[in-house]
Amino acid sequence: MSGLSRRQFLTRTAALASLTGLDATFLAGRLAAAPALPDVPSTLTQTILQATKGNRKYRTLVGGPGEHFVPRVDVLRRKPDPARTTRRRSLLYLGHLSDMHIIDAQSPARIEPMIVQNHSTWAGAFRPQDTLTVHVAAATTKSFHDLRYSLVTGAPMGAAIVTGDSADMHSHLELRWYIDILDGLEITPNSGSRDRYEGVQAWSDAPWFYRPDNPEGGSFGEYGFPRLPNLLQQAISRPVKSPGLPVPWYAVYGNHDTLFFGTFDVSAQLRSLALGDQKAFTMEATASSALAGYGATNSALQRGVDALSVQSGSRSGFRQVTADPARHLLEQQEFMSEHFRTQTHPGPIGHGFTQHNLDSGETWWKADLNPWVRGLGLDTCNAVAGPDGAVPDDQFQWLKSELETAQKEKRVVLIFSHHNSFTLENQAVRPGSTEKLHNADELIDLLLKYPNVVAWLNGHTHLNQILAHTTKDGGFWEITTASCIDFPQQQQTVELVDNQDGTMSIFTMVVDHAGPAQPGSSGSFLDLAGQSRELSSNDWAETPLMRRGSPLDRNTELLLPAPFNLADISDLMLENQHLADRTRFELSAPEPR
Repeated sequence: MSGLSRRQFLTRTAALASLTGLDATFLAGRLAAAPALPDVPSTLTQTILQATKGNRKYRTLVGGPGEHFVPRVDVLRRKPDPARTTRRRSLLYLGHLSDMHIIDAQSPARIEPMIVQNHSTWAGAFRPQDTLTVHVAAATTKSFHDLRYSLVTGAPMGAAIVTGDSADMHSHLELRWYIDILDGLEITPNSGSRDRYEGVQAWSDAPWFYRPDNPEGGSFGEYGFPRLPNLLQQAISRPVKSPGLPVPWYAVYGNHDTLFFGTFDVSAQLRSLALGDQKAFTMEATASSALAGYGATNSALQRGVDALSVQSGSRSGFRQVTADPARHLLEQQEFMSEHFRTQTHPGPIGHGFTQHNLDSGETWWKADLNPWVRGLGLDTCNAVAGPDGAVPDDQFQWLKSELETAQKEKRVVLIFSHHNSFTLENQAVRPGSTEKLHNADELIDLLLKYPNVVAWLNGHTHLNQILAHTTKDGGFWEITTASCIDFPQQQQTVELVDNQDGTMSIFTMVVDHAGPAQPGSSGSFLDLAGQSRELSSNDWAETPLMRRGSPLDRNTELLLPAPFNLADISDLMLENQHLADRTRFELSAPEPR
């Protein structure tokens, strides 16, 4: 870029200082020198892989070679100009998080014993790393904090998007932990008793779970899971302070933010369990109480009786725990309203949701991420039943109208949703409803009509995957990121780049959280995050290594035709925006302890 003149720079810096309250001389000194490409850990220099040998079947992790960006021309469909590397201009560099699955593992409303019935079917009911999700989230925000400048262009990060499944079991406490971690607040990831872990992983009469104090006597012990006698106490006793995301972040609904277990409506029994002092540790107790309300013959009267019996502790298969009112289960609109209880920096208040959303009940939104890139956040969750999704007709028509407007205004468009094109086939409706639900093919056909749609970012399937959706003249890229709960516990950065030759590139880079590949025993949130990653890589009921995706799904350069003449975005406009983004970093929270 040509660069700002000295007078333009000082004028712009003074304006930014006035807006932020920073000293103008201090800010000018910090912004005067363009930042060098950061020397920070990334998957360009190191990947994390399973060791070739382990204790019986259990395997530890090691650092592996880094992965360079792989060019993909599925949409461009011609050989790109090699000289593009000398002309790149960053239009937007953003972080993409999805499927954080923050878990209050001690909640009485969890249904861990269902893995006894079928580990594969009910895999999400219990994972060995359930108690460590806050630590992983904090380690993930540290990685985004470290990567706040692009390793491709040096541009500052401008925004971040969270594409759903933030709270694992529809819990208010889980939702608050997720928001507070991204905001950079200090939390202690404990509920119930202040000084004692009260959950199935600590109970000797529940040998079918991984019990880190003594894993012997169950499937996890037979598999070779390690003895980690301090893990549970370390997880709940120490405050976790993340740096928070360094940029404005936005959120959409996931199925776990909409339904219990991402699948069921919330019953009276579940609400009572969540607030009560009885936690199930057998499959029979769980099936007859927490899940009994889903039987077609269970009357409202019987559900009320069940709720009272749970609260009184009159059923077998339960142990007494400390009740906690913060564990109440969410109402659907509460997911939106809690996003207004947030820090003004980095913001925005509501994180995509607006007062209109609260007043109307609409759960989708639009936001300008900068003056030339617009994000459209969809709610693809089916609020009736089932983990997969669809797009209701009222939202579909809204999307069509917004795409028309964005095209007329020459805005590059990013689509955000939880579900991806493989999981938008859920046609469940309430009895008597005439609502039309649109599936993946209809959504893709709509998006392909608008060349300013360059990418669709989503999650849900907990794996890295990138698909090309094409027309004879171009198309867009669908970019699915993995999760924070299952291996490889990766998220991603996405950067939109103008090649100044009639093409764009979208650089995707998978991001490992900052926990070490070989965790220590210090009990720090980084070591605990590293331990979570190792445990997640040994999920024998799934295929964790497949979730990494192929090299074409990880670090890539995705080329496509420019949707309009990007020269309309001047170098001066871009540099002004980058200065504003860099100024925001000066207000960022300090490094974590």
